[in-house]
Amino acid sequence: MREVPEIRVRAANQAAIRTDGAYVVYWMTAYRRLTYNWSLERAANHARRLHKPLVIFEALRADYPWASDRIHRFVLDGMADNARECAGRGVPYLPYVEPAPGAAKGLLEALAARACVVVTDDTPRFFLPHMLRAAAARLEVRLEAVDGNGLLPLAAAEAVYPTAFAFRRLLQMKLPAHLTEQAAADPLAQALPPYAPPFMPQDIVRRWPPAKLSFLAGDGEALATLPIGHTVRPAAGVVGGPRAGVTALKRFLDERLDRYALLRNHPDENATSGFSPYLNFGYLGTHQVLAELARRERWTPEKLGTKASGKREHWWGMSAAAEAFLDQLVTWRELGLNFAAKRDDFGAYDSLPPWARRTLEAHAADPRPYLYTAAQLEAASTHDPIWNAAQTQLAREGKIHNYVRMLWGKKIIEWSPSPQAALEIMIELNNRYALDGRDPNSYAGICWCFGRYDRPWGPERPIFGTVRYMSSENAARKLSLKGYLRRYAP
Repeated sequence: MREVPEIRVRAANQAAIRTDGAYVVYWMTAYRRLTYNWSLERAANHARRLHKPLVIFEALRADYPWASDRIHRFVLDGMADNARECAGRGVPYLPYVEPAPGAAKGLLEALAARACVVVTDDTPRFFLPHMLRAAAARLEVRLEAVDGNGLLPLAAAEAVYPTAFAFRRLLQMKLPAHLTEQAAADPLAQALPPYAPPFMPQDIVRRWPPAKLSFLAGDGEALATLPIGHTVRPAAGVVGGPRAGVTALKRFLDERLDRYALLRNHPDENATSGFSPYLNFGYLGTHQVLAELARRERWTPEKLGTKASGKREHWWGMSAAAEAFLDQLVTWRELGLNFAAKRDDFGAYDSLPPWARRTLEAHAADPRPYLYTAAQLEAASTHDPIWNAAQTQLAREGKIHNYVRMLWGKKIIEWSPSPQAALEIMIELNNRYALDGRDPNSYAGICWCFGRYDRPWGPERPIFGTVRYMSSENAARKLSLKGYLRRYAP
């Protein structure tokens, strides 16, 4: 039985493992999948070693920030996938959907009271670090947190890295050693200790009834009964869950990867991956994406470059398209995770680089060519058709084309009364509507608009100072946008 690398595992509390417990609990919070999942692998190993059944517990709160039909539906899709898969694999699975805010209070403690050990996901996403700390203080049995966020363990980077170049050099120095430790494609492949149904303690099941598959896989009527926001509807044509994530991954590799390096910035070319929401909700993992990409490229880690130059090209030893994609998936995504893991204020204005704050504040009183309210922006009611199309796509589908999203953010800075107000509006719109919102990588993209991971640019301009400027006029000249503008006309 192979072990999860110790660098990815930490004890969240000081309690002991109870060898006389009834089962091992995997508390699924961030990696909502049964494949390529270090946390599940760790929990399954505990179960085999202790000769105890494994229980997978996945819950959905009603009172998280920006709770909506859109986010709930995307999570429920995944819970339905996991329920079907666990039933087929003979693994006890407890899906709990709060019918009222706070209804889940006490459930984790009740499960843990009979457990040998509880294993959960360790991630800097959203409210999950706070939830983990609170649980660690309450549980009287060992709670282990496992880092499955990216290819490089978060603990392998000891500092916050200010640029993609600097972080890329770190990756090129340290990643080869960790690429020999890949997450198991199927952590449940090896037999688990058996259990006798009905397995779950009946006092727990009576107080916290597991959600039925018919509810998890239901339509909007199921959502209507829950105490969440109902104004942000499920994203049009978007299905959540690990199965949909794998479909998106295969579609990208089969149909889009070859065009990615040259055409990903052009909205009409449809050459982006489209699976950032699946990474955000843990339906896909980076190890899984790399494994599928490696098979397609006939790649092994022996092809990695040996020089840590920090350059984007020719280090992975793959095609130009694959290397361009990996720079986004690994360098930029894990750069955002690095910041969030080291600083709790990763979305705050004061976390921006000092040079960027100085230049933005020096121009805070500059006249704005347009001033739009938050409501006008949310309704895509500006003079700019490209920006309106981006906001319409966000409201309708829960995403914005990658390149246009940068322009979307820059224009909010230009049309807001202050940089602080612009950041607040941007976070609110993104987190309310985007399926990849509330994620460290999403915050990194927002803060990039204000100068994070960037450098000063000349000439100095009104409003922006030396923070990088983008214009809709340049975008219209450089990009293929005609179909995009037609499709997302407000």
